[in-house]
Amino acid sequence: MFIDEAPVSLKAGDGGAGCVSFRRLKFRPKGGPDGGNGGKGGDIVIACDGNVGDLKAYKFNPIARAKNGIAGKGNDCDGRNGAPSVLKVPAGTQVVDEGTEEIVADLVAQEQRVVALKGGVGGRCNLSYKSSINRAPQQSTPGIPGEEGRFRFVLKTIADVGLVGFPNAGKSSLTNLITRARPKMAPYPFTTLNPNIGIVDYRELFERISIADIPGLITGAHANRGLGHRFLRHIERCPLLLLILDMAGVDGRDPCRDYRDLIKELELYNHGLTAKPRLVAANKMDEPAAEENLAEFRRSFKVGVLPISCLSEEGIEELKTVLLKQVLELRSG
Repeated sequence: MFIDEAPVSLKAGDGGAGCVSFRRLKFRPKGGPDGGNGGKGGDIVIACDGNVGDLKAYKFNPIARAKNGIAGKGNDCDGRNGAPSVLKVPAGTQVVDEGTEEIVADLVAQEQRVVALKGGVGGRCNLSYKSSINRAPQQSTPGIPGEEGRFRFVLKTIADVGLVGFPNAGKSSLTNLITRARPKMAPYPFTTLNPNIGIVDYRELFERISIADIPGLITGAHANRGLGHRFLRHIERCPLLLLILDMAGVDGRDPCRDYRDLIKELELYNHGLTAKPRLVAANKMDEPAAEENLAEFRRSFKVGVLPISCLSEEGIEELKTVLLKQVLELRSG
């Protein structure tokens, strides 16, 4: 089960109380104050971890509390600081305040750490109040409570290329061919139920790019129809989109209409998606009707088209080369 959104309740640790104490020694009857300050409460820290793939841990354990600071003691002993609570999330996780819908943090880099909530400051001891006119202070302060709040973790996958297409267009087949990811493949729609991230390794060039395969879209996906609408957020961060079309027109599909519908769904979901650079992979070129449909598509649209076949592997190497070239250009800026 892939979890890409989870509400959480977080509470930083409270500060420890300051201590009122006086030195009691046999030969120092007026030893003076010797209380210790309270320790600071632990912070709530959110950290990127490459070993975490989704937010499953917080779906079933939505409450996190940092340790409280320890109260001060006599003999000038300050209390120990509370241990922070470190919450590990995948890269691409946003922390959203549930009350204001404000994005509190956006963790996009491995090992990035953000303090979401600060622990309370420890209380002052009576020694800190000592002065020339107050030689034996009796006052101290309690620790300050730590910050708390309710948030929502939202995962938006980080990948170089986002695969977009209708069900059975061949996205999972392509992912299997050019990466080591192994999404489910079958001759029926909606075999992909969760986003899959694959790595295309160009060993001879010492380069690699990542590809995000999301479940197939259907018409009306922007309005929460089908499965793909839940995962459109996973291509928001992809600098390059690769649209996979069934160029053979299997099951009565029209590649030109499919392309228009995909662009429309992306535009209605998020205007920024259609502004991204995009390529079209014309899949199933091994079928008899594919050549004629491809010629009609090229007459209708002025967009880069790469004919491929995931069955015969025709055009796969050329596609990999073009993807690497485009991604490197986008990386260099």
